[in-house]
Amino acid sequence: MMLEGWRWYGPNDPVSLDDVRQAGATDIVSALHQVPIGEAWTRKAVEERKNFIEHGQPGRSPLTWSVVESIPIPDDVKRLGGKATRSIEAWIASLEAVAAAGIKVICYNFMPVVDWCRTDLEWELPNGARAMRFDQDRFAAFELHILKRPTAPQEYSPEQQARAKERFDKMSQADVDYLVMAIASALPGSTTEPMTIPQFRDRLEQYRDITPKVLRQHLAEFLGRVAPVAEQLGVSLTLHPDDPPRPLFGLPRVASTADDYQALFDAVPSKANGICLCTGSLGVRADNDLPAMAERFGPRIAFAHLRATKREADSLSFYESDHLDGDVDMIAVLKALLKENARREPGKKIVFRPDHGHRMLDDLAATKRTNPGYTAIGRLRGLAELRGAIRAIEHH
Repeated sequence: MMLEGWRWYGPNDPVSLDDVRQAGATDIVSALHQVPIGEAWTRKAVEERKNFIEHGQPGRSPLTWSVVESIPIPDDVKRLGGKATRSIEAWIASLEAVAAAGIKVICYNFMPVVDWCRTDLEWELPNGARAMRFDQDRFAAFELHILKRPTAPQEYSPEQQARAKERFDKMSQADVDYLVMAIASALPGSTTEPMTIPQFRDRLEQYRDITPKVLRQHLAEFLGRVAPVAEQLGVSLTLHPDDPPRPLFGLPRVASTADDYQALFDAVPSKANGICLCTGSLGVRADNDLPAMAERFGPRIAFAHLRATKREADSLSFYESDHLDGDVDMIAVLKALLKENARREPGKKIVFRPDHGHRMLDDLAATKRTNPGYTAIGRLRGLAELRGAIRAIEHH
């Protein structure tokens, strides 16, 4: 069996460890979110969190902290590559602290300036539940009329600019503030920091000369330093895809397609260099064949985010669908993952987690605090569906 994981944000997460147990998950995916980006994690801090997860409630069903998501990669590594010596050394120290605690999978991303991006965090579905959504026209309105990125008009057709202007003209100040919050204020799980609009512009300017080729080289230089350490310690480094998997704000993206990952594996062939197979992120692109990627990169998959997205008519907008629906052939992906998992030794099994559940049922209560995408009930439903599909595939 693959290992059933659950992302947990620590003691302040509105979803408790007992909630995780009752959902049936056994493996925790977490991080030390309280440590500032760029600072090294200490062994003491990692051990304290591990003990809290695994031994904090004696007599309860056991949980294991199996995956770290994420140790943030500081901005200077993305801009300077191997020259960002201090930041890389701090990241290696965190890696060593995690490995010393027996945690053997680390998920990370290499998205510059912004992490995962959505324009709507509470988009109402026909059944009354709420999902996250990326609306291309709202995004264009933000770029052109709120952020006012100087070169943005060159990247939009006259028709796209007209729709963005129409959207912006209908926005109240509260609508503008919400859009700024959704895009510029780091969402839960982000490995970037909240920004004001002036700070956003300044950060983009720092990347003016960073091309896709340069960013890919900087990623390879980073991995060239950290992968040998990870391999020696038996740790798998799993690169999360860009979300959405295409350039945003004129910034390069280098983890959006199968070719992107293959180029990275060719550049840094270490067996510690792997992929976090996020079906939701990669599934936004119609040209990404998710079952083929699961099969092709199977030996490099230590961790999977399983969710589905649904592309809309313009092919650029999308929303988070139910886990077995949307544009992802989840059954075919699961078959490929299970086939790979069956080849593995007991200590090397793939960890998966249900990603980005809907806000639904009691989680819709106005008095209930939830993190966008990380509600208890929506992920409970997703995990139950995935578990049922896995059992059916294995039985067949």
